[in-house]
Amino acid sequence: MTDKFDKERADARPAAAVSKDSGAAVPPEAIKAIPVRHYGRWVSGVVVLALVALLVNAFATAEKIQWHAVGDYVFDSTVLAGAGRTLLISVLAMVMGVVLGVILAVMRLSKNPVTSWVAWIYIWFFRGTPVYVQLLLWFNLALIFPMLNLGPLYKDEMVDVMTPFMAALLGLGLNEAAYMAEICRAGLTAVDEGQTEAAHALGMSHGKTLRRIVIPQAMRVIVPPTGNEFINMLKTSSLVYAVTYNELLRATSTIGSTSYAVMEMLFVACIWYLVITSVFSVGQYYLERRFARGSSRNLPPTPWQKIKANLTAFSRERSSTV
Repeated sequence: MTDKFDKERADARPAAAVSKDSGAAVPPEAIKAIPVRHYGRWVSGVVVLALVALLVNAFATAEKIQWHAVGDYVFDSTVLAGAGRTLLISVLAMVMGVVLGVILAVMRLSKNPVTSWVAWIYIWFFRGTPVYVQLLLWFNLALIFPMLNLGPLYKDEMVDVMTPFMAALLGLGLNEAAYMAEICRAGLTAVDEGQTEAAHALGMSHGKTLRRIVIPQAMRVIVPPTGNEFINMLKTSSLVYAVTYNELLRATSTIGSTSYAVMEMLFVACIWYLVITSVFSVGQYYLERRFARGSSRNLPPTPWQKIKANLTAFSRERSSTV
């Protein structure tokens, strides 16, 4: 048995060449690793770049597109005012959607069958009908109810109450509440039930348990899709064009119809939509990173940290070669 083990150990050792003259062991030659060449990647990359170049060239050389008009109107006061209204209606509608969504999520999870079914019917209706249709319903509500009569509190004609701003806010906010209710419900159910049981064992009420135990832990699940919903809200706000609310798309379309630069003004609208959504996308990234601190020990590096690390590595390689 001993001879067998000794033989296996000897075989396991790396073989080394022995010089005949000196008898000293010569280390083996270094292995030259040849990387595998992926020719398909280069071909596909060239094809994609060629298609992009053709597309850019087609728009750049189009004779009927007046590109100077895009630069002239991108900072126009009417366009900037429309972008501000787009941002305003998106923020207010999102706040309404988040507040109502939390309430509806709690109602869905309630043991009271009445509140649970009311919340389910609300979500079923507003998720099952298009936002465009809901905006038109609110805008034309005066056809059914000419007067808004709240008794001694308030009374006025529905036409004066349901302004384009109010129709846009209700149409976007109430629709968003249905989606936020499902997002909040998913976040609340993601928290372990043992957390709620432990809080109740300590004598905490159901409301205090939600505020101090469940909701803070559920935010890690709620925040990422909420950020996506807000980015989507910024783009969906263009549908309020139908209720004559003077937001970004309507402002640019009005200028385009009077200046006969229809496509150019649509490009201006695209530029501002991209700018607004990009800014809030960066904010969403850092907000998600903040709420991920409790679940991940090693957070992924930020884009600035990646750039800094690459610059540091490049400077080290350059100094070593010099």
